[in-house]
Amino acid sequence: MNENYITRYDVMPIPPVESQTRFFDAGVVKIGVEYRLLNEAIAAAHTLQAADGDQAGDTTMVDRGVSIHVYGEIEGEMLEYLRFDCFDEDPHYHYISWRDHANEMIHIDPIAEGDALSWTLERLRLRLPHMLARAGAAEVASRVDQRLVDAILPRVTEAAYRARFDPNEEAILEDALGASQK
Repeated sequence: MNENYITRYDVMPIPPVESQTRFFDAGVVKIGVEYRLLNEAIAAAHTLQAADGDQAGDTTMVDRGVSIHVYGEIEGEMLEYLRFDCFDEDPHYHYISWRDHANEMIHIDPIAEGDALSWTLERLRLRLPHMLARAGAAEVASRVDQRLVDAILPRVTEAAYRARFDPNEEAILEDALGASQK
C-alpha cells in the first residue's frame, strides 16, 4: 500500500481546548466539536516534530475551522483516537495511536471529497469503527453501538455548523493560548 500521502508525527497533536469544545456521548465513544484557530503563537506553543525529525508544518500558517474529535473508552479512560480538522486552507484528519505515542495526518482533497465537514460527518456515520480500528483502537471499534452514534449525529452536525458559521475567534484565541500555558 502506498503511504506517501501520510505525514507521521512522533508526538501527539495539539490537544483540544476543552472550554471551546462541546462533547456528545455515544456509549464507548464521545465526539467533541470545536472551532480551532491555528496561528504562529499557537503553533509555537505546541511545536510538533515529524517522525523524520523535521519541524512539522509551516508555523507561519494561519488556518481555522471546525475540528471533530473522536474519543474512545478503554479501561475507563477516554482517549482521542481520531481528529478531523475541517480547516479552510488545509483540511485533514489524524489517526492517533496512544500505544505508539504518534499520530498520522492525512490531507483531505476538497476537489475529490467535497466539503470537509460534510465528508467528516459521513465518515462518522459510515466508517467510524473501521477508522477507530485503523487508529489502533480495535477494542473500542468492536464495541461501538452505531445506533448511539446515529442518535447524536444530528446534534453533532448542528454544533459543527453553528461553530463554522458563528465562531467567537477572540475567545477561542484567548482560550487556546491559555491552554498551551498549562
